[in-house]
Amino acid sequence: MTQTPPTPYMSQVDRPSMPPGYGLKPPSEGHGLLSWDFLRTRMEEAHNYWLVTTSANGLPHAAPVWGLWHRDAFYFSTDPSSRKGRNIALGRQVVVHLESGDEVAIVEGRPERVQENELLDELDALYFRKYAFHLKGTPTYRVLPAKAFAWLEADFTGSATRWRLRA
Repeated sequence: MTQTPPTPYMSQVDRPSMPPGYGLKPPSEGHGLLSWDFLRTRMEEAHNYWLVTTSANGLPHAAPVWGLWHRDAFYFSTDPSSRKGRNIALGRQVVVHLESGDEVAIVEGRPERVQENELLDELDALYFRKYAFHLKGTPTYRVLPAKAFAWLEADFTGSATRWRLRA
């Protein structure tokens, strides 16, 4: 697949670091490095996302959420008093991934509360179009990717791709 300029804060695209036993091929073999559009499209089209946070003592918490992929970031809502919300308040990174193990898309980043009213209005319209539910008035968070991963299960060794980004 062709590499298109993914986002202005892209720094490196390569294969993920894995032990030799995984048999990852050089980027020129198999499907090659996947394009950012591969990840973007799957994140945009997904209905459900899994959000993984960690508690103060490091215990993981995974929960399905609704969300939006917009402007190369993931947006979702949760109550600050929920388990997810309390974990997010600790300032740690989170993982967002899709339900599919066949066409994998994973994003790692630090969530931040969205405060810009114009953006919240834009997100509310997109969210209502997608879920027939208003986002406005609920605490909304943005996850800017620090790292992202994608691969095709049918060609894992020839498609596994890692993006390292700088926010």
